[in-house]
Amino acid sequence: MKKIRVHVIDDSASVRMVLTELLNNDPGIEVIDSSSDPIIAKAKLQRRWPDIFILDIEMPRMDGITFLKEIMSTHPTPVVICSSCTRDNARMTLQALSAGAVDIISKPETGIKDFFYESALVLIDTVKSASGANVRKLPLPPVKMPAPPAGVDSVTGPLRRAPAGNIKHDAIIAIGASAGGTQAIEAVLKDLPADTPGIVVVQHMPEHFTRAYADRLDTVCEIHVEEARDGTPITNGQALIAPGNRHLMVERKAAGYGAVVKEGPLISRHRPSVDVLFRSIANNAGKNALGVILTGMGDDGAVGMLEMHQSGAYTIAQDKETSVVYGMPYQALKQGGVDQVAPLTKISELIHQFTRGELAK
Repeated sequence: MKKIRVHVIDDSASVRMVLTELLNNDPGIEVIDSSSDPIIAKAKLQRRWPDIFILDIEMPRMDGITFLKEIMSTHPTPVVICSSCTRDNARMTLQALSAGAVDIISKPETGIKDFFYESALVLIDTVKSASGANVRKLPLPPVKMPAPPAGVDSVTGPLRRAPAGNIKHDAIIAIGASAGGTQAIEAVLKDLPADTPGIVVVQHMPEHFTRAYADRLDTVCEIHVEEARDGTPITNGQALIAPGNRHLMVERKAAGYGAVVKEGPLISRHRPSVDVLFRSIANNAGKNALGVILTGMGDDGAVGMLEMHQSGAYTIAQDKETSVVYGMPYQALKQGGVDQVAPLTKISELIHQFTRGELAK
């Protein structure tokens, strides 16, 4: 089996050491190089090129964003940003995602070794996810109706029939994404007018980065974007982003919908989980909802989208050609819960059609 070759670039010797040890413990990954800054890394790249970079932001002599832009312009390669959750780093990390980085690994200011050891599974999943960006994907055979993700009932309650409603007044839009999703979500939301029905979003992203992400989207979108808080009303012209490390759900209220933000176990190996959000939409909105699943690795959201589809919601999956990682959309399609496959450039228009009542099952 060909191993995923990783080059770690971080000015902290302890970060380089711990990341190298943990990644090399996985039989499918090999750290072929580590460097304390991009200048040293560039000399090593003349000898061998990795499948993926793990890249710090703030480093001596050359910062990570400058290096990332050079890589993307000369030899595009998957890059995962390794960043601590300071305000400035969150802002620069979002710039890196806009410049082409695939995902984020969060690191603390102190206690780095213990943090990474506790997060080893997430670290390895992130590297494997990012390494699959824009590479060949093997078709998988169809499967039978899947069981719900383990533990989802403990967070959302059992699946049930959503109450009837008027799509004109009770419409709601749910979006789920992972690797590559920060740019895809921005592309969708930027094209939506201020009277768009309320939107709820799960993007797999570490704690604290989601607020900076929501704040950035709010500056470039006509709709208002903010990080979801428990009890926030979901109103027209507004998008709520699930906070990192918290599940986001929707509940039906007398005058519309409200956000529920809560702790809980990892569902489909994630918190927040798209499956959790989509289950709550199936339970509370049914045919009044539109579900969209965008680029991302793994299968989070596939079963939840099927539940939405079966409750009467209209469901859309991003196509292979425009997905950075065609994992989550493909898994949703494979489970039979997708009404329409569409390129990223068409999804905003499909949302317009839904709000006008023009999308029919």
